[in-house]
Amino acid sequence: MRLTSKGRYAVRAILDLTFNSNGRPVRLQEISERQKISLHYLEQLFRRLRKGSVVKSVRGPGGGYVLSRTMDEISIKDVLVSVGENINPAKDLVGAADIKSDTVEFILTKTYFENLGMLMQEYLTTTSVGDLIRKARGSTELPKSAGSPGLLDASGFKAPSPNLNAGKARDFT
Repeated sequence: MRLTSKGRYAVRAILDLTFNSNGRPVRLQEISERQKISLHYLEQLFRRLRKGSVVKSVRGPGGGYVLSRTMDEISIKDVLVSVGENINPAKDLVGAADIKSDTVEFILTKTYFENLGMLMQEYLTTTSVGDLIRKARGSTELPKSAGSPGLLDASGFKAPSPNLNAGKARDFT
């Protein structure tokens, strides 16, 4: 997984929108000024976020953008996928789908990155915009996390427990 500026800017913009909405639509110009992100670039991102059902637009005077669902119903994965980020490390790191190899090294590498991908997917899926907002506001309430019990990481979020035996079992003998 290579998180590009597109994904980072999209998450920043959604967090800004959530922080500053106060029940009203937020104009992209406001987000652009606060976050120092080009208005033209934000327009492109929000077009994708709207198509991905992360935000909806409100037309007319006082218009702008609002979240399409509650902040707890929008995962960070929703935001990243909406703007076209590749969040599957196995896709880029293992090789093209048409490469077939039965070497132990290839299979170990492929399995490792598939498992890493599952952990990342779970983490991004179970971390909501609301989790990040509460963390930023200094809430003592821990973010909700689905899945198996995990450890708190350095950011205070519950990281999914690695289950490296998940998925297909491989026999290397």
